[in-house]
Amino acid sequence: MDTRYTPEQEELRHTARRLARELGPHGVADLDDEKRKGRVAEAVRDAGWLELRHDAGDGAPLASGVEAAIIADALGEAVADVSFAGPVLAADLARRAGAAPIDEAVVAFASDLAGAAVVSGPTTESPAYAVDCPAKGAVAAYVLVPEGDDYRLAHVRVEAAADGSSADLTRAVRALPAGASVLPVADQTRLLTPADVDAFATLGLALTSADLVGLMRGVLDLSVGYAQERRQYGVQIGSFQAVQHLLAEARCLMEGAASAALYPAWAVDCLAPDEARTAGCVAKAYAARAARTVCETAVQVYGGMGNTWECIVHVYLRRALLSAQWFGDDGAQLQQLQRTRLGATHGLS
Repeated sequence: MDTRYTPEQEELRHTARRLARELGPHGVADLDDEKRKGRVAEAVRDAGWLELRHDAGDGAPLASGVEAAIIADALGEAVADVSFAGPVLAADLARRAGAAPIDEAVVAFASDLAGAAVVSGPTTESPAYAVDCPAKGAVAAYVLVPEGDDYRLAHVRVEAAADGSSADLTRAVRALPAGASVLPVADQTRLLTPADVDAFATLGLALTSADLVGLMRGVLDLSVGYAQERRQYGVQIGSFQAVQHLLAEARCLMEGAASAALYPAWAVDCLAPDEARTAGCVAKAYAARAARTVCETAVQVYGGMGNTWECIVHVYLRRALLSAQWFGDDGAQLQQLQRTRLGATHGLS
């Protein structure tokens, strides 16, 4: 693959970062500004970013996984409190089933958030969670209904008040209680194969990895700026070698994750589903582990201030916790690689 962005992709990245920085929260208090949140949601919708994985008319998506990852990275860098990955993933799943996507639909996940919820009857048998929902209003959450070796797409209505518990302050997670009615998606034209589900998972791994890379870049920029301003013993704390080492290591981790995340974003549309899924597992395993270290480093650089509610660094850390868990954390990805690469079904002995 050629990792260089095209001129159009470079322009998209520039535009997305500028929009996210302008409209995203600049402090914890901004998370309560409903007018600002409405503006960023409207901007994302008007830019057409929620339609990137809609059907172009021939079964292929309007935009590649690379373009979707560029947006995810930009929104993560600014901890933008707007629904993006959830609706994009839902549209991708609907396209693969040959169905028109339900407006602002998301995907329901099992309790560990590692994969799309699978429902075998007319109602949900166990709690599920709709991730990255729009902030207001009821939404539809897609679920998978087994049919032989394949799956039929269905959906569950999720009320606005049915909020789940999430560490993330920037993306809504809503609980689907057991017993919720499972409704058919009437216009789908084909069943989802295991390869389709693998490709969907790869896109999810690519978007969550890109979000983690953006989060690392954003929190590092804040930490470096703080280290240049904060003075102790009459000098900038950034002049202390211990602080320099922490930030340098964090930078290396972020750059490594950025390199790893490029491959699955390209692979989801260009490689066989099993190969692409492997690329996604590698990227997510690296990015999830790196993001925890980088965000915790940022808290350490800020010192006592980093542990206060008013310091926005904890917003990055909390968002990273959800992105790391969504589609499986580093441990889950390493276990998947054990199964596919080494044939170790129950782990290594």
